[in-house]
Amino acid sequence: MQGGCFCGNIRYEIGDGEYLVANCHCTMCRKTSAAPFVTWVVVPTESFRYIQGSAKLLQSSDKGRRYFCEECGTPLVFLAEERPTVIDITTGSLDDPERYIPTKDVHEESRLKWLHLNND
Repeated sequence: MQGGCFCGNIRYEIGDGEYLVANCHCTMCRKTSAAPFVTWVVVPTESFRYIQGSAKLLQSSDKGRRYFCEECGTPLVFLAEERPTVIDITTGSLDDPERYIPTKDVHEESRLKWLHLNND
């Protein structure tokens, strides 16, 4: 599976597998994506690699690092200090985001009150 940023400067690939897919409702995800929530595919770090370009670091907190395209601004990945063996990849940056369906919501205490998902 491959993905990348909007402008095409950054490309990555992940290995095939059954991965956790979660909608994150935290305020940092909302602010850094300008969206009501972000859907992430959580893969083992060794299953991810950049195949073109390199992403810019945003140290979004003392516990997390986000990477994005410096040219077009596309959010790409998130690394959490407390989960060093996995990397979270934005499903919106995948070439085939339909392949990964969310099965979980996290940080629901921050969910926007007007947001109602299909399972509500």
